[in-house]
Amino acid sequence: MDSLRRICLILILALSICTVGCKALQEDLSEILNTGPGEGGALDEPTVIAGIKEALKVGTGEAVFSTSSVDGFLGNQLIRILIPEQLESMAETLRKIGLGSEVDKLEIGMNRAAELAAGEARGIFWNAITSMTVSDAFGILKGHDTAATEYFRGMTAAELQERFHPIIEKKIEEVGLSRVYGTLADRYNSLPIADKDRLIDLDEYVTDRALTGLFTVLAQEEVKIRKDPLARTTDLLRRVFGS
Repeated sequence: MDSLRRICLILILALSICTVGCKALQEDLSEILNTGPGEGGALDEPTVIAGIKEALKVGTGEAVFSTSSVDGFLGNQLIRILIPEQLESMAETLRKIGLGSEVDKLEIGMNRAAELAAGEARGIFWNAITSMTVSDAFGILKGHDTAATEYFRGMTAAELQERFHPIIEKKIEEVGLSRVYGTLADRYNSLPIADKDRLIDLDEYVTDRALTGLFTVLAQEEVKIRKDPLARTTDLLRRVFGS
């Protein structure tokens, strides 16, 4: 009889512990589910939107600063503007006849023009951030690693191209790049070579490559913020992207 009583007491105690433990577990889960990544409580809609916009300001700011600095294009092998593929045989031929330094001037000048134009992107990017909708913000948060970059490409590419082109055209003229290109083209065309390269519009080529380089660097900055905790430089970024 005593043994039966002891067993009943043990079962009652176990059930009491389980009840308390399960309640505590439920409270813990509730807190976790209602708390956003990082510190500071639930991620409500305004917090998410503010976090996304802050991330975009940080990312675009870094991308513009990087590409608009001296050697931002020329010193970055990933986005450096090379002699157009259509003119590779021309460049190779000109180097063989002692005009390698002129070919180098052409390449350096194209990159300098892109660096000068890149600074114009800041205001255009910020306008796109300001006009962002709630749907846009959540789509970026839940999207792939470069969802924000694709958003910017869709929202700003046409305006950036319109803004970049006259700057690059002016810079190409200022540094004498048009003259260099014209001289190289004349020398090349005077050579007795069949199937010569067809000359291209240098302004359009540099503008296109400048935009491609800018969005490439922007994508890198976006991936950093999403994946590298050290790139989340504010509490809000750590909270929204800290999962």
